[in-house]
Amino acid sequence: MLEASRGLYRGCLVIALVVTVLTFGCAKKPIATAPAPAYTPPPAARPTVTLKADPTSINKGESTTLSWSSTNATQVTIAPEVGAVAAEGSTKVTPSDSASYSITAKGPGGSADASVRITVAAPAPVEPVDTDQSLDQLFLKEVRDAYFDLDKADIRPDAREALGKTAEFLRNYPQLKVTIEGHCDERGSTEYNLGLGDRRASAVKQYLVSLGISADRLTTVSYGKEKPFCMEANEDCYQKNRRGHFVRAK
Repeated sequence: MLEASRGLYRGCLVIALVVTVLTFGCAKKPIATAPAPAYTPPPAARPTVTLKADPTSINKGESTTLSWSSTNATQVTIAPEVGAVAAEGSTKVTPSDSASYSITAKGPGGSADASVRITVAAPAPVEPVDTDQSLDQLFLKEVRDAYFDLDKADIRPDAREALGKTAEFLRNYPQLKVTIEGHCDERGSTEYNLGLGDRRASAVKQYLVSLGISADRLTTVSYGKEKPFCMEANEDCYQKNRRGHFVRAK
């Protein structure tokens, strides 16, 4: 009887042991949790930049407008001459010769470049000017004669206006000297008209001197009625011949 009890006890013990092993073997194993990765910020964006010129071809002395824009940049510069600029804008430049302008944009993400070429056209060659010929043309255009009444050597109002223009021209060209010719119409004797022509030339000279023209730039001569400008026998033609006429002295 005692042996039977011992055998039953052992059996129960074995069964309990088996159940315990099975229970621990079937339990879920805990899942290991991986540590969260450290935060890595995304890389900074690379800068972009553009540069344009309007126009790209100019004549010497003219200007052109540079225009630009950039992104992701903290520093923008244009060379030559311009230097640091805003991220976007425009400016005028006047290159003396053909040149390339370049722009550089820098930022945390790197740098970017762009450039534009400006062509400066050389001025057309200037043909040599015959200065003496040009002065002769100006002289004929700007110098005004003084006209007189019959048998008179007084400076009329219209002659004052004409001589004012002549004096202005002579002041602008102080290197010029002139001869003032006294002329008359065909009426009267040769001797009388020579004297009248002399008085007319002298009156013109004195009026120019009063306007500030140096007397040593003015000489006078009388031709009387010997060198008429008009050959018809009428008052209109006579008036053209009664004058103080200017000739450039060589």
